[in-house]
Amino acid sequence: MHRGQGPGFDRFMTSIPIPTLRACSRDDALALAQIGQATFLDAYADVLPGADILAHCQTQNSPALYAEWLARPGYRFWLAETATGAPVGFAMTCPPDLPVAIEPGDVELKRIYLLHRFQGTGTGAALMARALEAAKADGFQRLLLGVYAENTGALGFYARQGFTQVGVRTFRVGANDYDDLVLGRGV
Repeated sequence: MHRGQGPGFDRFMTSIPIPTLRACSRDDALALAQIGQATFLDAYADVLPGADILAHCQTQNSPALYAEWLARPGYRFWLAETATGAPVGFAMTCPPDLPVAIEPGDVELKRIYLLHRFQGTGTGAALMARALEAAKADGFQRLLLGVYAENTGALGFYARQGFTQVGVRTFRVGANDYDDLVLGRGV
């Protein structure tokens, strides 16, 4: 028997409980940063140069950056947690910062990250639904986002959620530029 295997090991590997969602507080900066770093590395480790992805994770998914965002008006976060309180994903909306014509009724889904193990459990759709509900309640009419043009899994998820392409942007990681699609949908 391998270390970690024993009675119930198969149940652990096949039964993933659905995480619960809650609004974030300023105390969640470290959890958000760790999820951001883990999911970005997992998604792009075979695409981006190693040094570039590590530097990007350190700056663009730092606890300090999340703490700054958590303190800003107009920035909203929802955390997905297991029954034990372990963070496994989050969604973040904010004022739009995308290279498309921005209307007064627009809001950006800047981040929606979910650990790979929890994808396909409905948690991503629940995070998206929470972001859409909040956008509608806040009076927004359109949710925008940017996504790497080669991220077929994310593109499929967004298509199932009703998003369509509204623009393109260049996204720099390290010394390299990558093509992102800007997607949008009504709330």
